[in-house]
Amino acid sequence: MNRTLAQEVASRIGESVTVSGWVNSRRDHGGLIFIDLRDHTGVLQLVVNPETADAFSLAGQLRDEFVIRVTGTVKERDEHLKNPNIATGSVELVVEALQLLNRSEPLPVAVQDEGQQSNEELRLKYRYLDLRRPKMQDMLKKRSDYYKYLRDWMSGRGFTEVSTPVLANSSPEGARDFLVPSRVHPGKFYALPQAPQQFKQLLMVAGVPKYYQIATCFRDEDPRADRLYGDFYQLDLEMAFVEDGNEVRLEMEPLIKELVTNFAHKELMNLEQDGTVRRISYRQAMDEYGSDKPDLRFDMRLVDLSDDLRGTEFGVFKNTIDGGGVVKAIRVEGGAQLSRSQIDAFTEIAKSEGAGGLAYIMYENGEAKSPIAKFLSESELAAIKQKTGANDGDAVFFGSDTRDKVNKVLGRLRFEFADHFNLKDPSKVALAWIVDFPFYEFDEKTQKLDFGHNPFSMPKGGLDAIRSEDKTAILADQYDMVMNGYEICSGAVRNYAPDVMYEAFATVGYDKERVDERFGGMITAFKYGAPPHAGCAFGIDRIFMVLTDQENIRDVIAFPKNGSGVDAMMDSPSIVDDAQLRELPIRVVTE
Repeated sequence: MNRTLAQEVASRIGESVTVSGWVNSRRDHGGLIFIDLRDHTGVLQLVVNPETADAFSLAGQLRDEFVIRVTGTVKERDEHLKNPNIATGSVELVVEALQLLNRSEPLPVAVQDEGQQSNEELRLKYRYLDLRRPKMQDMLKKRSDYYKYLRDWMSGRGFTEVSTPVLANSSPEGARDFLVPSRVHPGKFYALPQAPQQFKQLLMVAGVPKYYQIATCFRDEDPRADRLYGDFYQLDLEMAFVEDGNEVRLEMEPLIKELVTNFAHKELMNLEQDGTVRRISYRQAMDEYGSDKPDLRFDMRLVDLSDDLRGTEFGVFKNTIDGGGVVKAIRVEGGAQLSRSQIDAFTEIAKSEGAGGLAYIMYENGEAKSPIAKFLSESELAAIKQKTGANDGDAVFFGSDTRDKVNKVLGRLRFEFADHFNLKDPSKVALAWIVDFPFYEFDEKTQKLDFGHNPFSMPKGGLDAIRSEDKTAILADQYDMVMNGYEICSGAVRNYAPDVMYEAFATVGYDKERVDERFGGMITAFKYGAPPHAGCAFGIDRIFMVLTDQENIRDVIAFPKNGSGVDAMMDSPSIVDDAQLRELPIRVVTE
């Protein structure tokens, strides 16, 4: 039987068609029964007359979400009855035959978008029903189109799609692994890959010139609004005979720009004069924006006032500067309108990031109004106003502590002020490449040196750099792309030289035997003519979230876990049978 979709009916006036779908609503007007039928393309009004006795009798029994099939004639509505708000609003289907395909119990969640959306926990428990909502149907279709766009683009530029294993070995990617016990090899474990890092580098050794895949990755990280729990998806790619990260960046940034303008129809901003995406060093990003993923749709930079306030009599600033710390400020345009309670709220945010308080100056009627103004000299007040660019109506907020802590505090405030003053225009997208990440960082918790980013990256300067005395000064040829304050890509030129890799891991406490044990397959491969190579991976869930104006990444995934990492629909994670554990062999110990 040929089925006509709801969106196709408007072009079939006068024809007999058959449509199938769910009862969206039913209205009994006595002499006539009106039914709104919904399928994945839209809603169509059905008209059932008493003259079609069987259909009319059955129509009276229908309830929301019953599944039906209808045959009838398409008729143009009278002019005054047309509904311009829906695609099929100019027509209706006069029913000649009606078939009930299945009944439905009353739904536990709403399936219409018009102000009836249920709470998230219920939506996730009954996700198969939540996906009936027109918004979610549109999301699934857009995501399918998005995947096609990615694959067509990559294929058109000579990349070969290769699937890599899901059962792999554990590797230090920066998050906890999901471990899978082996039944065949008792006591040993596979790990679900945090990324296809080692496999894609092995493909470069294998002679694949340009690899990609839409890869499923697994990380045991706490979920948040922009990060899924458990599994997520990335556009993973690698290119052979590449020794400079800029080659990868120039290759891939056109894809993201096209997604913004051609796919999402948003305005790109903040590009360089030649049309390329801005490059910002990691240190510059932290110093000027307080974040390595700054939202550049607005300016609001952090301004260092340490030199201008050196010698100040204001005790808080003086003690910080004399102790080797910094005093920085951030100008908030229009900030003078903030109320006392609003300033108190921002102060609490600053304290949550480690600040002792939040000093500020308000500029009103040509005066600098502040509890701290009386402790600052005229020249210091003038320097603050000049360097921050403050005008009447603005406010300047200060951070005073170690450089890293001040950057963290003011970076968080920058984000919060932008929310408060509606500076994050969803119709615009600002991109940037963050480059020159530190190869090593000192971990305050462990009091040890550790990799700052990806351990398989090439340090700038190679072996000589690794052997230098100041390890924290070593830079890696690593790069992230940020989009509207979200990290959407991470990549690097890879370390393909065994001697450099052994030395790099030795610095953080891995001896040669342990490196061979953990990564022996890859290091052995590098001994057989590995070409220089580089690549990156784009977080396609997060990109799609931004492009479709969603605030929660779970809304762009068909079947996500909830905020606690639980699949409420499938009741996982769950307890397994003792017999299954004995096969592995594993036993559960509860404390």
